[in-house]
Amino acid sequence: MAAGSGTNHAICQGEMSTDLQEHQNFMREALKEARKAFDLGEVPVGAVMVCKGKIIGRGHNQTEKLNDATAHAEMIAITSATSWLGGKYLSDCILYVTLEPCVMCAGALNWSQLPGLVFGASDKQRGYSLISSPLLHPKAEVVKGVLADECSALLQTFFARIRK
Repeated sequence: MAAGSGTNHAICQGEMSTDLQEHQNFMREALKEARKAFDLGEVPVGAVMVCKGKIIGRGHNQTEKLNDATAHAEMIAITSATSWLGGKYLSDCILYVTLEPCVMCAGALNWSQLPGLVFGASDKQRGYSLISSPLLHPKAEVVKGVLADECSALLQTFFARIRK
């Protein structure tokens, strides 16, 4: 099936949806991925890539499992989505991720020409927004704080468990 076939959806036409319910529904899917990471002892971050209202890529942190510092949820979701699409650009996609992407992931999102990012919890220690120059694609729209409390709570529970 070609990536451009089917009915167009607002979030894939360069105009990211402002529908909070839609953002919450996809963020719940990203939270499912984050819980997978949590259950595996990984930092609980999850991501889903959406195109034309359909999830085409999923990922959760796997840095410990794969012994790979780059195996972040976003990177895995990017790889999954580009494989599904058959190309390296995600110009019709929106990434939903439970934690603000780091600088590495923001750079990868830029290179993949992602036009939309929705994230839950802010990352005040390693998030891309700590860098003053823009890291995302110049046309990228960002929605912050979707289900932030739930996303943050999962991370806090994980790190509290590690500290004991």
